[in-house]
Amino acid sequence: MKSAPYDKIFFRDLDKSPTLAGLVAKKLEKLERFSDDILSSRVVLEAPHQHKHKGKNFKASIELGLRGDSVTISNEDESIHKAVISAFESAERRVKARRSKKIAKRHQPLPHQLEPAESEA
Repeated sequence: MKSAPYDKIFFRDLDKSPTLAGLVAKKLEKLERFSDDILSSRVVLEAPHQHKHKGKNFKASIELGLRGDSVTISNEDESIHKAVISAFESAERRVKARRSKKIAKRHQPLPHQLEPAESEA
């Protein structure tokens, strides 16, 4: 996913901020280092609805299009910056876990490669 046109950042009920867009771009670049399977990404940053009974919670959602799968991660926080950082930390853990699972699966011996257990007489 090395090309920027696939990256989409949407601001809902929130003013577009070059600082937030820069933070998201930086975090996306970091994710790319962990996996070559990322084909596309979509990040949605939302301001809270004005509910009287609830504190203001900003929401950051990340949707990653991976080879053979897609991953969606959302996080809410009172600060949009904290929500973005936490969401990308979760995405990083998910991508790393997927990568290590893929590597472990690749290195498992095939059933016909297993040696039969020697029986002791």
